[in-house]
Amino acid sequence: MPKDTPPSGPAPLAVPLDERSKHLRRMALGSMLSAGRGHLGPAMSLIEILRVLYDDILTYKSDQPDWPERDRCILSKGHGCLALYAILADKGFFPKSELDRFCAFDGLLGGHPEVLAPGVEASTGALGHGLSIGVGMALANRIKKRDGKVVVVMGDGEINEGSVWEAAMAAAKHGLKNLTAIIDYNKIQSYGPVNGVQPLEPLADKWRAFGFAVEEVNGHDVEALHSVLKRLPFAGDRPSAVICHTVKGKGIPPAENNPGWHHKNKLTDEELAPIREALGEG
Repeated sequence: MPKDTPPSGPAPLAVPLDERSKHLRRMALGSMLSAGRGHLGPAMSLIEILRVLYDDILTYKSDQPDWPERDRCILSKGHGCLALYAILADKGFFPKSELDRFCAFDGLLGGHPEVLAPGVEASTGALGHGLSIGVGMALANRIKKRDGKVVVVMGDGEINEGSVWEAAMAAAKHGLKNLTAIIDYNKIQSYGPVNGVQPLEPLADKWRAFGFAVEEVNGHDVEALHSVLKRLPFAGDRPSAVICHTVKGKGIPPAENNPGWHHKNKLTDEELAPIREALGEG
């Protein structure tokens, strides 16, 4: 049976959200409401992971998104893009007004990330490909003698894909210490609980068996995430994996741990009222 909590500390559902986390969720929600649809549940489990990466861990220049020495973050779980778009806009990669044009015909921001948007490192959405792309980027950095890190954020349902494990074997073979796999382990995929669709446990042992140095953390605890991620790489001779225990829909009361909120459209005023109140808009 999968573990529902990280090794220590409060359960992910119990972690309170600070104002920055609520602010980023309001930005993501606003994009969805502008478009009338979006993968809200999958985005909400990602907010703190991406927040800590872009606030404290990654090196980049938002006014030079193609700066060669940057760290690269690939959102392999492309359907969680509302979270990525919120943080990229917050960091100034593109105007926040673009969030209001999510899924618009002439907008930058599609329902899955595309490289035409500044700050998006790979077009993703066909699940299972991000880690392979990350392996290529990490190898390229080594060949070009660049110090940049490559971080690939994946969903737990996504790692059912065999291509993920092929990429993991290649990363270990080449000793890619500059590559990190982050797993958003919210334990619910598009059509049901992960444990019912395709059980993943013992997940940490799987990544270790594939040659990764592994840590587990509460994916909504900002301080705990910072403590773990600032230690990357975990080993000097192999890639790293961080299993983040999260809650699908975190911070959106009706969406928390609810597969029905994997994708939503046309939210009613009645549905929005408790959401706005929870996010400080009530």
